Amino acid sequence: MTQSLTIHRPDDWHLHLRDGAMLRAVLPESARHFGRAIIMPNLVPPVVTGDQAAAYRDRILAALPDGMTFEPLMTLYLTEDTDPDDLAAAHASGLIKAVKLYPAGATTNSSSGVSNFNNVRPVLERMAEIGCPLCVHGEVTDADIDIFDREAVFIDRVLDPIRRATPGLRVVMEHITTANGVDYVKANDSDLGATITTHHLIINRNHILVGGIKPHYYCLPVAKREEHRLALRKAATSGDARFFLGTDSAPHTDDNKESACGCAGCFTATNTMSLLAHVFEEDDALDKLEDFSSLNGPAFYGLPVNETKITLTKGNQVTYPSHIDTDDGPVTVFDPGFKTHWRVE
Repeated sequence: MTQSLTIHRPDDWHLHLRDGAMLRAVLPESARHFGRAIIMPNLVPPVVTGDQAAAYRDRILAALPDGMTFEPLMTLYLTEDTDPDDLAAAHASGLIKAVKLYPAGATTNSSSGVSNFNNVRPVLERMAEIGCPLCVHGEVTDADIDIFDREAVFIDRVLDPIRRATPGLRVVMEHITTANGVDYVKANDSDLGATITTHHLIINRNHILVGGIKPHYYCLPVAKREEHRLALRKAATSGDARFFLGTDSAPHTDDNKESACGCAGCFTATNTMSLLAHVFEEDDALDKLEDFSSLNGPAFYGLPVNETKITLTKGNQVTYPSHIDTDDGPVTVFDPGFKTHWRVE
C-alpha cells in the first residue's frame, strides 16, 4: 500500500560543499531537497573572516543551477587569532549564522583549529553577548585517548568547562555519535542542541570493519557501538526540539576514499530524505520526521520554518545513482545496505 507524507521543506544544519569543481557537482544534490544549510568553513585555506565568508557564499550561489532555490547559511572557522569585532560584524549583518570550532587535527582540514581553548575565551564571550551560536566538532585529539572515546572525553574535559565559563553561549554539538552526547544534551537547557547525521542512524562500527575495511563508511567522528546508534535513533525520533538534522554530508573522490589516506566522510546529500523516512518508519515515528528535519533546527537558530513543502511517497523500490560524477573524479553515494521505498516527489 502506498503511503504519503507531506512536511515543510527540510534544512541541513551541517553540510560540506567544498569548492570549485566539487562544489558545482554536489550542490544540486543538496538543493534538490533542502531549503537551507549551515555551510562548513573548513576549506583550504579556511574561511576565517567575514570577507572570506561573503566570497564563499557568492561562489555557492553562482554554482546553483537555474531553477533551484537554496540558501547557504555561512559560518566562520574559529582560530586562536579570530577577530571578535570582525565576527560580530559578520553576525550582525546576517552574513554568518554560527562559528565552527574544530579542535586542531580532529578531522578533515582542521589543522588551523584550536589547540589552547583559553586563547579563544574572549571570542566565545563575545559570541555569548551577541547570541552567535558555536558549532563544535566534539572530539579531543590527545594521542592517548582511544578514538572511540574521544567524544565522551571532549564533553567532560572541554565542552562542559567552556559552557560553565561562558553563560549564555548557544552551542550545537554537531554530529553526536554516542549515548553520552545524547544524555548531555538532554540534561541541559535550551542553549544546547545537537545535530545527528543520517549515516550515524544507520551504521555502527561493525559496518566499517567487519568483512574487510569499508572506506565509504569511514567518517569522523567514527561510528560507535550498536548501543550508541540506538541511542541516536531514539533521540532523533523522539521529537525533542534539541535534536535536529545535520547530515555532515562530506564528499571525497573515490581515489581519496579508497587510498592509504582513507579520507573521512560519508556523502549522503543525494538520498538522505528517503533514508530518514525509512529509519523513522522502522521506529514507528514518521510523525516526528518533520520535527527532526524541518522544525527543530530553525527553532534553535531563531529562523522561520521554510514555507514550501515536500512530499515523500512510499511505493516501489527507489534507486539512486551509486556515484556522482565531478571534474575531480567520482564521489560514491552512501549505501545504506537496505532497499529504499520512500521517494521525494
